[in-house]
Amino acid sequence: MSRDRTAGTGIETGTETAIGTGAQTGTETGTGIKAGPRTGSVRGGRPARRRVVALALLAPALIATAAPLAAARDAGPAAVQRQLDLLVERDGVPGALAYVNGRTYTAGTAEVGTGRPMVDADARFRLASDTKAFTATAVMRLVVDGKVRLDAPAGRYVPQLAESTVTVRQLLKQRSGLPEYTSLVDWNGGGPYTDESFLALALDKGQDFAPGTEWGYSNTNYLALGLLINKASGQDYRTYIERTVLRPLGLRNTYWPAPGELTLRGAHAHNYGYHPADPGAGVVDVTELPGYEFGPSGGLVSTPKDLNTFWEGLFAGRLLPDRAVRQMTHDTTDVSGRDVYPQGSRYGYGVASIPLSCGGAYWGHGGDLPGNSVGGGHATTGRGNVTVYTTTWAAEGDRLDHLQGAVDAALCAKR
Repeated sequence: MSRDRTAGTGIETGTETAIGTGAQTGTETGTGIKAGPRTGSVRGGRPARRRVVALALLAPALIATAAPLAAARDAGPAAVQRQLDLLVERDGVPGALAYVNGRTYTAGTAEVGTGRPMVDADARFRLASDTKAFTATAVMRLVVDGKVRLDAPAGRYVPQLAESTVTVRQLLKQRSGLPEYTSLVDWNGGGPYTDESFLALALDKGQDFAPGTEWGYSNTNYLALGLLINKASGQDYRTYIERTVLRPLGLRNTYWPAPGELTLRGAHAHNYGYHPADPGAGVVDVTELPGYEFGPSGGLVSTPKDLNTFWEGLFAGRLLPDRAVRQMTHDTTDVSGRDVYPQGSRYGYGVASIPLSCGGAYWGHGGDLPGNSVGGGHATTGRGNVTVYTTTWAAEGDRLDHLQGAVDAALCAKR
C-alpha cells in the first residue's frame, strides 16, 4: 500500500487515512503535546479537509513496514528494553510496551503530564488492522464448515458484488482490485454510514485492476468479507467472530466497540497524534475514536496478552484444522519491495510473514492509527509470540526501526 504523507502533519492521505473530529481544549505540556479532552464524534463544518480525515487504522500492517534487516540484531531482554527506551527517549513516543512469552517491558508514561507509568499487558488498546487476522480466521472457519468456497464468486455471499468476478480467495489475499473505500468517505458530517454504504462508495469508483492480476492492499476487501460472514453464517460478523474466535480462546478482554462508543473500556494508556480533522493543532490527545465504524477491517479492541493468545491459538490449531492454517500461510503473494513491505515478505489470508534477523520469520498483521501503532505476531521457529505497541503513530523512520527492532529482539532472544 502506498503512503502519501501530508507534509508537516504526520497524517497520511490516499489509501491510509484517519477519522474523527472534535473540539480541542487543554494546555501545552513539556513534550509538545496538547493534553486535554477531545471528542471522537464525526461532525460537519470542515469540508476542505474531507480527504485528510480518513482512517489510518486501515493501514496494511506495521509489522510489514520495516526495511530488511541486513544483519542480526542483539537479542534478549536488554535489547528489547533498549529499543523501547529509544522510542521514548529519542523518538518522542509517550509510551511503549512489548509483551513476549509472558514477560512485559515498558517505557514512558500512560498519560502525558501525569507521571503515570506505562500500563501493563492487561490494558486495552485498539488493534486497528490486526483485526483482519481475526476476520480471515472466521472466514476460514466457514470454509472448513462447508459454508463458503474460496474460489466461489464473492457475489454469491455479498449481493452488492453480484456483477463482479471477484472471488472469496482474492478478497482474503488482497488481490481483488477493489479500491480503498476510506478515502472516499466524508468523515466530516456525511452518513450515517453502514458497511453496505461504505462498499457502495468503492464499487461506484470502479476496479483498480482486474481481479487476480495484481496485489493491492485495500480495506474494502475485509469490509466485503465482513458482509460475507453475515450472509454465510446467518449472524452479524461481530457475533460470529466472538463465537468462533474470541470465546474458544477465552479472550475476555477483547471486544467490539458499541455504536457511538468513543472511549476504551477498563485500564488503558492515552493516545497522542495529529488529530485528523485538525492537524494544524499539533499533537493532541486522540484516545477517543468511533471504533464501531472501523468494522471488520480494524474495529477490535484487545490487550497484549489476549493478542498473543490469539496468535498462539491460531498457529497451534486451536481455531482451525492444520490444513486451513497451512492454506492461510502457504497460498501467499510475494510482496517484497511492494509498497511498504521489506524483502522476503509474503501476504497470505489476513496474515503476513516477515523475516527475522536470527532466521525464520514471524506471521502476524499489525496496524496504525493517528494515536498508536502495533506490530508483532507468531515466530515460525518456536520462539513464541510478541506484541509491541506505541501510544502514538510510529510507522516511519527511526520510530519504525526501533519498534521493529523490539519485535525482532524479543523473538530472537534465547528461550
